[in-house]
Amino acid sequence: MNFSGKYQLQSQENFEAFMKAVGLPDDLIQKGKDIKGVSEIVQHGKHFKFTITAGAKVIQNEFTLGEECELETMTGEKVKTMILGDIVFKRHSKRI
Repeated sequence: MNFSGKYQLQSQENFEAFMKAVGLPDDLIQKGKDIKGVSEIVQHGKHFKFTITAGAKVIQNEFTLGEECELETMTGEKVKTMILGDIVFKRHSKRI
């Protein structure tokens, strides 16, 4: 399945607990929980480029499934991680 396209957030589950676990401060969690961000995904096989626009904040990242990468967080911090394809929290979006 190819996920390329533009999506607008409709709802999400476990957002606050997930964001606390990754170290986001409570004030940013509260500001961010009601923003209906737009995500644009470009997928080529296992490689993904995505742009998330949430209010005035725009974040661009890319990764390849199963390979270590550096991602920018909502706070601007850079973290090294490996995306395996598992869902940690659910975001329900509608293709626009």
